[in-house]
Amino acid sequence: MNIFREIASPLVAVLAAFVVGGIIILLIGDNPFSTYQILLANSFGSAKDFGYTLFYATPLIFTGLAVAVAFRCGLFNIGAEGQLYVAAFATAWVGIKFGGTIVNEESWAWANLPSFLLVPLCILTAIAVGALWGAIPGILRAKFGSSEVINTIMLNFIGIALVSYFTQYHYKIPGDPILQTAPIGEAAHIPQLNEFLPFIPSDVPLNVAFLIAILMCFAVYVFLWKTKWGYELRAVGQNPSAAEYGGISPKKQIVAAMTISGALAGMVAINEVLGTRHNYYHDFSGEVGFLGIAVALLGRNHPLGVFLAALFFAVLQRGEIFVDAFTRHISKDIAFVLQAIAILFVACLQKYSKK
Repeated sequence: MNIFREIASPLVAVLAAFVVGGIIILLIGDNPFSTYQILLANSFGSAKDFGYTLFYATPLIFTGLAVAVAFRCGLFNIGAEGQLYVAAFATAWVGIKFGGTIVNEESWAWANLPSFLLVPLCILTAIAVGALWGAIPGILRAKFGSSEVINTIMLNFIGIALVSYFTQYHYKIPGDPILQTAPIGEAAHIPQLNEFLPFIPSDVPLNVAFLIAILMCFAVYVFLWKTKWGYELRAVGQNPSAAEYGGISPKKQIVAAMTISGALAGMVAINEVLGTRHNYYHDFSGEVGFLGIAVALLGRNHPLGVFLAALFFAVLQRGEIFVDAFTRHISKDIAFVLQAIAILFVACLQKYSKK
């Protein structure tokens, strides 16, 4: 596989999206150059802006990788949203129960573990619970041939409803009007990057989860293209019948792909629960589970492409508010327009390259 060919079409698609978007902005009655200047300056203009852009990109990297791994096996995981929700709640639960959380002079904890034990335990919980929630539709597809698309959609509703119930009736601080759990113990907090990089302002929530996301890009690349297991997974995605004829079990690879996909989606909890909010908050995700589908498509299901696509989406997320505030006619919906155009272009380029 030529890595440059893999990332060339997404880059061309993004540039084409900006050109088409500029024409739309001009037709609406605004200056496309000044609009894009506002968009980009507030994403890269300072250490604070850049820090926030990387912070927005972090969960998108995890969910983009999750969807990409499933795509490589010929599967469509629409359940990353549910997977990250159940993983986030489970991570918060471990952080509460083993972090010495005390609310209104009442201990909610079973133990008070030190940080060097609690943080790895919380991270493993996020991975394991996400993997379990992803494995369910994988098993149903492998054993019964049921559609993973339908099953993951249904599991989204089930997962979010379950964790909402437990939050509301068991782990919410009494009297709190917000649907969120009690805070996790301080020992479960992961470091902010400004602790190591002083040029990042202290109010930027960028944390170690971003470094873990980069590590996962490398790990997924090595797994998919440098190991026997990754080759078998991709072979099933290319041609299940040929793979089975060659001695590869499609059923085994389907379960493995969905399990790995769920684990990657669950790692969003590291950023949100351990690094930022320090509790489980309902509606925290901003639909990054679904945005991960667009990130994977734009990134051509390649880890490097996913990283670049997540950065592109993060730039739009960071800059859209300022565009809405400082232009005459353009609203923040321009971000959705640019996203859609970029995905349309990359789809067209991909189809053209196969001819």
